[in-house]
Amino acid sequence: MSLKLGSIAPDFNQASTEGDISFHEWAGDGWVVFFSHPADFTPVCTSEFIAFQKMISKFKEQNCELLGLSVDSVFSHLAW
Repeated sequence: MSLKLGSIAPDFNQASTEGDISFHEWAGDGWVVFFSHPADFTPVCTSEFIAFQKMISKFKEQNCELLGLSVDSVFSHLAW
């Protein structure tokens, strides 16, 4: 399945650093930007997350949430 801008992503449940989420409930009626990163504890991952964190208020102003997708576990993220 491929998603395009404006598509409704399928609902899913996932463990996250904010606790368990049900995607559609978590996203509400706003937009979501999915982004991925290579791995925890890497320079690229760190710079990506810092860049998004610095812009989070601008995303919130546009009724948009950020969701980082990763191959690493929640435990790895919390340790990082």
